[in-house]
Amino acid sequence: MRVLIIGDLDGQIAGASRIARARGARVIQANDIESAYQLLCEGSGADLLLVEVHQDIAGLANRLLAERIIVPIVACGIHADARMAAAAIRAGAKDYLPLPPDEELIAAVLEAISQESHQVIHGSAQMAATLKMAEQIAPSDASVLITGESGTGKEVLARFLHSKSPRASKPFIAVNCAAIPGNLMESELFGHEKGAFTGALSRRLGKFEEANNGTLLLDEISEMDIGLQAKLLRAIQEREIDRVGGSKPVKINIRILATSNRDLISEVKKGTFREDLYFRLNVINLAIPSLRERPDDIPPLANFFIEKYSKANGMPSRKLDQAALSKLRAYQWPGNVRELENIMHRAVLMAQGNLIDAAAIMLPVTAAQPTPAAAATPQSAAAPSANQHAATESAAATSKPSGLVGRTVEDVERELIMDTLTHCLGNRTQAAQILGISIRTLRNKLKLYGT
Repeated sequence: MRVLIIGDLDGQIAGASRIARARGARVIQANDIESAYQLLCEGSGADLLLVEVHQDIAGLANRLLAERIIVPIVACGIHADARMAAAAIRAGAKDYLPLPPDEELIAAVLEAISQESHQVIHGSAQMAATLKMAEQIAPSDASVLITGESGTGKEVLARFLHSKSPRASKPFIAVNCAAIPGNLMESELFGHEKGAFTGALSRRLGKFEEANNGTLLLDEISEMDIGLQAKLLRAIQEREIDRVGGSKPVKINIRILATSNRDLISEVKKGTFREDLYFRLNVINLAIPSLRERPDDIPPLANFFIEKYSKANGMPSRKLDQAALSKLRAYQWPGNVRELENIMHRAVLMAQGNLIDAAAIMLPVTAAQPTPAAAATPQSAAAPSANQHAATESAAATSKPSGLVGRTVEDVERELIMDTLTHCLGNRTQAAQILGISIRTLRNKLKLYGT
């Protein structure tokens, strides 16, 4: 666990640092937002930011988002009132920590962040077998390709692998290849020198250098532009990278993990993925079954998310009743574990009483099933009566066109995409999976809509 403390905390840094170090964390400190931002850009990665509540937390969150640096922020302060704590959370902080530091409270924060990153909740034989294989290969430095549908927990399994490896105390860096535009990906991976291109206002170390001596996860590797794949292959083979605008190569020592929700063999045949890169990454393959293939994982996952979101929303923890659990088991889960998490979050907020019942489990509305027709007698089937003819003609005369008639394809498509995004609580990867399109296509559609 790497903790970056931002601010002077009125002399409380020593106490907070001592507690964090006693719990196994590596602690560095920056006096202000600008200094912390430079440290993060230069490769001093962090798993948690402890930020003094009077600092510009919103500005920091926005700058980190612009640089695609994903790290949780916990605000902290001395004698700060509830309004300041609430404002910090609205600005982007994950939680608020009062000071002077309480040893058990800081330990709980560190433990929560650590557990969230690599805890694999399961109850099925399929996932037990996958985890057993993961533990077996974790001590090696072999590249691992983790495959499965979107939302099955591929990144969680990657973090589990890292936590069981000899590199566990070193950085784990994840790069979402689907979320970063192609023209920025090279800089994101390999870094750049100041002035290397328009907008390169300072030197920035890339994810390869940030992950040095640790693990680098290339999430959704199939979305990477094929032109960059050759540079990635060279970096993996030679164990060195070239910064954009740099004058000499930089040696790196990392383990590569990659994930994909596509069949990479098919992508190789289509010419969108390099065969040599595929074989370099696929030394070992861990395939995660979809949630519908492992229904025994649904109860422990559902209960885990109930506990998580009950605590996050300051609500009492409730149990699932049998009807609610049966409803969850009967659903097909196109969005997998991520969809289950969203639905259980909603259920925690909607439930009333001491139990989470079936009414609180708000599953997506599916197309209505046709009502079975009454069994026709042989006589009526062979020769419809005059009354039946009249009823048919009357129904035809009074039938109304579908609500889709008169609307353009573009209009209907936009509504479908936006409704699916709303259902997925804004999660684009899950929405793309449900819609049956790539994340790149979804991103282009949203850009077209101006969202």
